[in-house]
This record gives sequence, C-alpha cells and structure tokens, in this order.
Amino acid sequence: MERRWVGVEGYEVLGLVRAGRQVLRVRRFGEVVADCTSVAQVAALVDLADLCEVVEFPAGRATAGAAAAGTSSHHG
Repeated sequence: MERRWVGVEGYEVLGLVRAGRQVLRVRRFGEVVADCTSVAQVAALVDLADLCEVVEFPAGRATAGAAAAGTSSHHG
C-alpha cells in the first residue's frame, strides 16, 4: 500500500519506488516538486510538523456488533 502525507498549502508527500530506489515524492497542488531520497530533503521543502498521514480504511468494513450510543460502561 502506498503511504501518503498531506500538509498545508497544497503539499503532499508520497512514499514510492523510482528506478528501484525508495523516494519521497513531494507534490504541490498535484505538480511534482521533487523526488527526495531523505527526510532532510523533504524538510527543506515542507515543514514536517504540518504533515498528516492519510490512512485509508478497507471498503465495506463491517459495523455489525458495534455498541449503540450510550451503552458504554462509562455512561452511568
């Protein structure tokens, strides 16, 4: 699965393999800015503290068996 982080001002960082080598591709508003070989190179372009990893959940995740609202032991 591809890993992806998004940030402010249209930045996106993708972990991928180019020519057999792992790179971190930095894009801004969909346009390629750079293929970086280190986190330090990414940090020179984007504030790492602004990045948030995008986590995709499997489609059709079953919700059967989920507790109804207010049925937790924390609701007295």
